[in-house]
Amino acid sequence: MEEKKAAGVRINKYLSAAGICSRREADRQIAAGNVRIGERTAGVGDLVLPDAQVYVQGRLVEAQEERILLAVNKPRGIVCTAEKREKQNIVDFLNYPQRIYPVGRLDKQSEGLLLMTNEGDLVNKIMRSGNHHEKEYVVTVHKTVTDSFLHALADGVPILGTMTRKCKVERTGKRSFRMILTQGMNRQIRRMCEYFDYRVVSLKRVRIMNIHLGDLPSGKYRMVTPQERIRLEQLLEGSSNDTVRFAKCSMDQQLWEEEQ
Repeated sequence: MEEKKAAGVRINKYLSAAGICSRREADRQIAAGNVRIGERTAGVGDLVLPDAQVYVQGRLVEAQEERILLAVNKPRGIVCTAEKREKQNIVDFLNYPQRIYPVGRLDKQSEGLLLMTNEGDLVNKIMRSGNHHEKEYVVTVHKTVTDSFLHALADGVPILGTMTRKCKVERTGKRSFRMILTQGMNRQIRRMCEYFDYRVVSLKRVRIMNIHLGDLPSGKYRMVTPQERIRLEQLLEGSSNDTVRFAKCSMDQQLWEEEQ
């Protein structure tokens, strides 16, 4: 009996490795009675043996044999969701052969770097605002960018009932600038610009932490390199993996904090 237990994997770790959700959220779902091992309702701390079948909300979990992390250049018009009812969802658009989901969001009219993965813990560590991880954007607006506008953006803007965090802003052209944020409020950059009567014409994310968009063509993806992965994990050391505005542990849809 002890040998079998030693060969098993804790149920919360199993669900996280399968890309279903973080370990913390898995514990919540287990405690709520939403997880089964075979025909038995799972308990927190249970072990999953190699030949066991695990179900979440009645659906079979297929364990992932490899960790997947893709860098995607999301085009305009594609929605960052796994929701099948959305015809332009990013999962169907990529048609990747294994189950993956987006790390955070870019709104439908924004483009640029999006990470896609099957690792719930990784999603939470990158996206949680309290971890202060950098995301970089190139923005074009409809009129001339002034010094006072850029300084005001950098100092913080009152939107959605709070002040945005101070950020780095740099002019890149007559009507364009580069911005580095460490938070991800709903349509944050667009709302910040609108506060000063600037309308965003184009918005592209070019970096998430140490992962750069580079010359990746629109609509294409690449695997994050082993070197990028090592550096990313170094940057994520000590980051909280608490679930980010997680609505429910679902195999079809996971709701995260929205970004630009």
